[in-house]
Amino acid sequence: MNVLPSGDESISVHGLTKTYGRHRVVDDLSFDVTPGQVTGFLGPNGAGKSTTLQMILGLTSPDSGTAAIHGLPLPEHPEPGRIAGAFLGAEHMLPGLTARGHLDWIATATETEPARIDEMLDLVDLTRARARRISHLSLGMRQRLGIAAALLTDPEVLILDEPLNGLDPAGITWLRSLLTDFASTGRTVLLSSHLLREMELIAHHVIIIRDGVLIADGPLDELRQATSTRVRVQGTNLAPLLDQLKAEGIAVDPDPSGTHATITGIEPGEIFGLCVRLGVELTGLTAEEQGLEDTFLGLTDSGDDRRRHTFGHSTQGVTA
Repeated sequence: MNVLPSGDESISVHGLTKTYGRHRVVDDLSFDVTPGQVTGFLGPNGAGKSTTLQMILGLTSPDSGTAAIHGLPLPEHPEPGRIAGAFLGAEHMLPGLTARGHLDWIATATETEPARIDEMLDLVDLTRARARRISHLSLGMRQRLGIAAALLTDPEVLILDEPLNGLDPAGITWLRSLLTDFASTGRTVLLSSHLLREMELIAHHVIIIRDGVLIADGPLDELRQATSTRVRVQGTNLAPLLDQLKAEGIAVDPDPSGTHATITGIEPGEIFGLCVRLGVELTGLTAEEQGLEDTFLGLTDSGDDRRRHTFGHSTQGVTA
């Protein structure tokens, strides 16, 4: 792979909206994806992720708004296949083709050297399966073939929708390394997945949507720090503390024994200071580290709150 200079955003989405019938799938969505890192694209089922990726790739037309890669809609580039490689799911492959045949027709359409086909089959460990029909490949093997197809043209931008599905642990580790290496050359990776624990190991930056609306956009570490902290407290008489926190609108979840409780949305130091003022003696106070799964569930719950969380260098405003 050629090393590209890292610069401004390589994918720009502004005001993107798409409605099917009476259902607005994507709602005035705006975000930027910068090169040199893996950006995770997250949201519950039906959040509008796949539709958004299709609009970025020019496969679906938006009702309004724009989606550009390197400043232009992808179809307007002279050689779009050299700009972006994509994998949107194994169900889009023709089952009667062989693994090599699938890559061969893509190479022909994009005027890619045939030698690249064998290189990609080797990269994804499908050389021995090159003559097998796609219908006879396991899901994991089809996923690997899709990744090979996305990389075939040696693109500048890689867009993958749920590529981890069907991969065994070794395959997930392999893909994690592959995407990290790809991004380290100054290229762009936009990765959609529902496997949050794996995304936490791969992504540097995350974009989260719900009901087609952007609700979070920023570096993964800052996102975890900015969302609610959970603190576990222990004591013989927690009632004064918990009553005061409830009065202040802080979420508390007491254990039935009355000697333990989980408190959300307040820092440990504030809890300790409140205990001192109230004369509550604690025998334990532990801040629970919040992972991406906790953050995701907190931001995508079924409530009506659609406040947008932005972190780091993001410059977008509040989306209603």
